[in-house]
Amino acid sequence: MPIRNYRVIFEEVRRSRFLKMQAATLFLVTYIDWTLIPFVTKLEGIHLPVFMISFYMLLGALDGFVQPLFKHVKIYNIYLFGIVLDVIQIASYLSISRSIVLFTYVIVSIFTLQGITFEIARVHTVDFMQDEKVGLKDYMMICSFVISVAIVAGSLSAMIFDWAGVHLSRLLIYLAAIGLGGILLQIKLYRKFHHRSCSAEVSIERDHKELFEKFR
Repeated sequence: MPIRNYRVIFEEVRRSRFLKMQAATLFLVTYIDWTLIPFVTKLEGIHLPVFMISFYMLLGALDGFVQPLFKHVKIYNIYLFGIVLDVIQIASYLSISRSIVLFTYVIVSIFTLQGITFEIARVHTVDFMQDEKVGLKDYMMICSFVISVAIVAGSLSAMIFDWAGVHLSRLLIYLAAIGLGGILLQIKLYRKFHHRSCSAEVSIERDHKELFEKFR
């Protein structure tokens, strides 16, 4: 039965610590964004003109155009950039008490960059899944499943917080705490990607050297 495919997905994640970290990171980042997006969307309608909203939508649609520009970028540099974005996002929560307009612009900008960065990272991560013995189709299914779960959880959380009348500043404290956990996971992934990339480069250089010595 098709329902058994879920068991295959969970089994793939359970067997790979690396995949567990990726799934957890993807869930946390997506959950935070989709919990905050409804509140930011409301702020957009109040504080941002239609021109700027359309401008950000235009930027977000450019991920397919910029992918070739980052074809040879190192995956760990993409994660490093993602960490920087998350740090800026958490730091921007402090600006809400000073300027709600500034907060709105910063958050929308970060959401746009995160969307583009995520698409670039997902393409580059495929190469590393070969070492985990995870099929490309299974990996894409796992990513889609985790994202869907995070979106549902984030949307439900936003509905509950709004129904309970939770003030946005308190919501940001909650999301900042989760965001710190996501940053720690991303740092671990950055180190793993950096180690694997460096090991692969050393292996290639050694093979080239041995080949050169063989035919010299």
